[in-house]
Amino acid sequence: MGLTDIKERIAKAEREAGRPEGSVTLIAVSKVQPNERVRAVLEAGHRVYGENKVQEAAGKWPDFREAFDGVSVHLIGPLQSNKTRQAVQLFDAIHSVDRPKIAKAIARVAQEEGQCPDIFIQVNTGEEDQKAGVLPGETDGFVAECRALDLPVKGLMCIPPVDETPSLHFALLAKLAARNDLAGLSMGMSADFEEAIALGATHVRVGSAIFGERDYG
Repeated sequence: MGLTDIKERIAKAEREAGRPEGSVTLIAVSKVQPNERVRAVLEAGHRVYGENKVQEAAGKWPDFREAFDGVSVHLIGPLQSNKTRQAVQLFDAIHSVDRPKIAKAIARVAQEEGQCPDIFIQVNTGEEDQKAGVLPGETDGFVAECRALDLPVKGLMCIPPVDETPSLHFALLAKLAARNDLAGLSMGMSADFEEAIALGATHVRVGSAIFGERDYG
């Protein structure tokens, strides 16, 4: 595996879905990866990365941005309201906006900072108790609420339940996005990104298949 292999698989999935090459953005998920692995992928020319935690990203990306041009960092993990200002300053996109409190905090800080990351709303497509995200039935209302706050809502994000067919969840997310005139679909990870691309994913999140297994020790 590795970056080249994943990019080739994405290009093939785009072709098979009849989509233009380059229509899918690969987010290389660099959370808990050692800096030397991240640097190697940066040196290979990749520029879009995903982080789960504001704190970890803050310790890593300012230095990398100085060393490499054109880096884009996306928050794909949950955001706590007390980390909102740091997140707005650090990230180019936030994929995990999932409740009014967070939306309002981002809107307020964005106003003060004069900048705002692209916003993706996380949808809990499996309606799982332990998982973040708005419920499918509440998505339209929440999209409207975020737009009323002047947030730049670009799309929707989901993480399907581990024990269910992901394509059902990808299709549901695509339907909800289309209904709300949203072009962005952040869906698909290492095991299922080809299925996600077939169903319209614009952003796929791939980590260990690019960097190697994570060491949580």
